[in-house]
Amino acid sequence: MKKLISLVMALAMTASLAACGSGSAPAASAPAASSAPAASAAASAPASSGVGDDGVFTVGMECAYAPYNWTQMDDSNGAVPISNVPGAYANGYDVMIAQKIADANGWTLEIVSSAWDSLCPAIQAGTMDANIAGQSMTADRMAEVDMAGPYYYATIVCVTTKDSPYATATSIADLAGGKCTAQSGTIWYDSCLPQIEGAELLAPADSAPAMIMQLQTGAVDFICTDMPTAMGAAAKDDSLVILNFSGTDGDFQFASEEERAENVNIGISVKKGNTALADAINSVLSTMTEDDFNALMDQAISIQPEV
Repeated sequence: MKKLISLVMALAMTASLAACGSGSAPAASAPAASSAPAASAAASAPASSGVGDDGVFTVGMECAYAPYNWTQMDDSNGAVPISNVPGAYANGYDVMIAQKIADANGWTLEIVSSAWDSLCPAIQAGTMDANIAGQSMTADRMAEVDMAGPYYYATIVCVTTKDSPYATATSIADLAGGKCTAQSGTIWYDSCLPQIEGAELLAPADSAPAMIMQLQTGAVDFICTDMPTAMGAAAKDDSLVILNFSGTDGDFQFASEEERAENVNIGISVKKGNTALADAINSVLSTMTEDDFNALMDQAISIQPEV
C-alpha cells in the first residue's frame, strides 16, 4: 500500500485518465506477419515525413499510466527526458514504441507530458506530432484525429483480490451485485460495468493508480480495465487476481465484433490529413506481429518501477 500511495504522489505532476473511450467504428486491420527489424531512414527527416523540417518527433502522453507510460526520476532502462518536466523521465511501452518509430525514421524523440483531455487538442493545434498514450481507436476519437496502428491489442478484464468472494468468477454473471468502478471516460466504465446485473457502480476514478487504490483499500470489490494495466498492477501486488472472460459467453458484450475490436485496438493519434506521418508510423508497426507487441509489453511490465 505504501508503494502504491507513493506512486500516486510521484505521478501527481501529470494528469491521468484511462486509455479507452466509448464509440463505434470499423476495426483496424492487424499488423503484417513479418517481424523483421524496421529499416533505418535517412539521418534527417524530410518535410514529407509529417514531423516538420526539424526532424524532432514530438510525442504526447500522460507519463502516468503504467505500464503504457510512467514518470521516473532517472534515465535507467532507456527512459527519455520529459521536455516539459525538468529532471523527470518517461518510460514504458509507449516510450519504447515511440523510440522504435523515431529510430527507424531518423528522428529525434521528444516526450511531452500532457493531461488526457489535452492530448487530442494538442494534435489538432499542431503542438504535438503524435500521441502514443494507450488510446483506443474509437469512432469518437477518430472524428478528431487520424490514427495509425494498432500498436497493441488490449483485452478487457476485471481485477479483484484473492480474498474476494468474486475471485473465482468465470463470467460477468458471477460478479452480480458487486461494488465496482473503472476509469472515467472509458468503455470499461460507460459500457462494460453497467452490463453486470445489480452492480453497485461507484463514481469513476480519475486515474489508473486511483482506481487500483480503491480496489486495494476495499472501497470496491472489483475494477474493470485492460489487460496491460491489470498485469502491471498484479506484477507489483500479488494479492490481485485478474478475471479474463474473453472468448467465452460470459464476457462483456458489444453490438458487433467490429465494435469490440475498435475498443481493444490501441492506436497512435496524428493530425487529420497527416498521411505522411501516419504512413511513416505504420511502416514501422507493420514489421511487428502481435507476439512482438506482447513481448515488448512484458518487457515494460518487468521494468516498471516500484516507487
